[in-house]
Amino acid sequence: MQAAVPSKARTPRAEQIILFRVGGQLFAISSASVQEVRSIDSLTGISQEIPTTSVRKVRHTVRRNEQTHYVVNGTVHFGLPATAASLIFFLRHTPTALLVDGIEKMTTMTYLQSLPQAFCHEERDWYRGLTPLDQTVVPVVKPEGFLSTEELTLLDTAVQAEFKKKKADTAEAHE
Repeated sequence: MQAAVPSKARTPRAEQIILFRVGGQLFAISSASVQEVRSIDSLTGISQEIPTTSVRKVRHTVRRNEQTHYVVNGTVHFGLPATAASLIFFLRHTPTALLVDGIEKMTTMTYLQSLPQAFCHEERDWYRGLTPLDQTVVPVVKPEGFLSTEELTLLDTAVQAEFKKKKADTAEAHE
């Protein structure tokens, strides 16, 4: 008979996160999923308004490095009272940029709790889970959870239609 191999205590995996506020509420995001943080003042002249679509949380795009980023208004996305955003997060591996009120701090997360069953609608797609930090439970967002595949398709269609319209208007003006 072989002796059972003792199980090793699992060491928590630390992950760097950014604590940020939207509509006065605190959220967390993996720092590895944020490509760049900029002031919204730096977007003057480089953002483009997009036509009205059924995706209310997106009203602008920013074109950077041959990629179009859809600017998601965090307060609309989370259904929070409108506040003046001061920063924009350009997210990695998704064509999303997120407007936020501000950054609280960067810290380390060592524990991620799965979402309770009370999260039962689209918010299950928004969050990776919850983490306890400084006597507070903070939702940890999924970078790809801000825009669904359907929403991205609607936005891509609207942007392409606007591009074709502008191109046709420019050609007509030169005739």
